Amino acid sequence: MLFIDYSSAFNTIILAILVCKLSALGLDPLTCSWISDFLTNRPQKVKLGPHFSSTRTLSTGSPQGCVLSPLLYSLYTFDCSPTHPSNTIVKFADDTTVVGLISEGDESAYRDEILKLTSWCSDNNLALNITKTKEIILDFRKSRADPASLYINGDCVERVHTFRFLGTMISAGLSWTANTAAVVKKAQQRLHFLRVLRRNNVGEKLLVTFYRATIESLLTFCISVWFSQCTEAERKKLQGVVNTAQRITGCPLPSLKDIYISRCLSRAERITKDSSHPGFHLFDLMPSGRRYRSIRTRSSRFRDGFFPKAVSTLNTHMH
Repeated sequence: MLFIDYSSAFNTIILAILVCKLSALGLDPLTCSWISDFLTNRPQKVKLGPHFSSTRTLSTGSPQGCVLSPLLYSLYTFDCSPTHPSNTIVKFADDTTVVGLISEGDESAYRDEILKLTSWCSDNNLALNITKTKEIILDFRKSRADPASLYINGDCVERVHTFRFLGTMISAGLSWTANTAAVVKKAQQRLHFLRVLRRNNVGEKLLVTFYRATIESLLTFCISVWFSQCTEAERKKLQGVVNTAQRITGCPLPSLKDIYISRCLSRAERITKDSSHPGFHLFDLMPSGRRYRSIRTRSSRFRDGFFPKAVSTLNTHMH
């Protein structure tokens, strides 16, 4: 897995290239002209205290913080797609990840994908930040050898054991120990502020609101992905934060297991109603219409993953 970092991605969008791509996607000329006008001759200045810099006019890139910018960037990069069937390119705004399946030690398709992506970036004025670009190797074979180092434009890409991907720690062993430790540490820091509020006689309702906004949201971020694969010890550490918050607030709080089941069901039900979802075919309703066909697994790692657990949870809660 290659986690790619771009240098000022939104700021390097070339307007002429963007408009051509929007036209190719079928946007009408009026909309393209409106977007072009929006991005052209944008005045900006810097304020420091009571002082202002001179005004500078920009006609490249898309403004940071603008609601439209992530969408425009996604459209700008829509043609950045894998060229080999064994590779996948995952994109979320300006975060791009290349996932390559290497079979029998043949890395050629993966490395060729990186070369073509590098060329695509050059053609589209996107600069790769090699210093922040990281690689993780997932290899569960009993006898394995580390692949050769990956170089991009002559620079070696650092290979790491863990990486924070969209707010969640991914590890080379696909364990969630590092993610659990990071979440628990941050949550315990926020418990301090909950105690301060309690000491200052803040009401229970407001304490619970603070907990849900700052602590529960942290504990349950992407919970449907990782909770079922945590060890029992890791779950106890996470639940311990909830138990502490419950004592501070004096109010009953939902357990992480209950939240996981609720989120898992909600996500699974959305997938079963969306035929365009990549995992739609994994939810195979049996002829009786009462249960989904269980997913066969060969390892506990896969068995405890989202899709097998989601099918099992759906079957348990079907009426």
